[in-house]
Amino acid sequence: MPRPEVLDDIKSAESDADDIVAEAEEDREQRLSEARSRADEIRSEAEQEARELRDERLETAREDIEAERSDLLEDGEAEREELVAEAEASEDEAVEFALERFTEAVHAQT
Repeated sequence: MPRPEVLDDIKSAESDADDIVAEAEEDREQRLSEARSRADEIRSEAEQEARELRDERLETAREDIEAERSDLLEDGEAEREELVAEAEASEDEAVEFALERFTEAVHAQT
């Protein structure tokens, strides 16, 4: 093979290699761009799911707190009613006791 043809073949091969490398780099950049876009989508979806889960848990916690609050208020109201009933039942006894003491004190002075 004559030298000029060999040089032409080498130049052609180098050109082909440069084209292949350029194509590979373009393909790599395209794949990286797609991967970054997909990663952004996945991150965004995960953040949305995390927000939704947080909101669900907060709502559940609020409901639990409200239920507990209602129970405490009911228990407190029942206890208050018991105390009022006990106080009202003891009121007559307390008045009677005070009158007895007062009567004893009056008799003791006479």
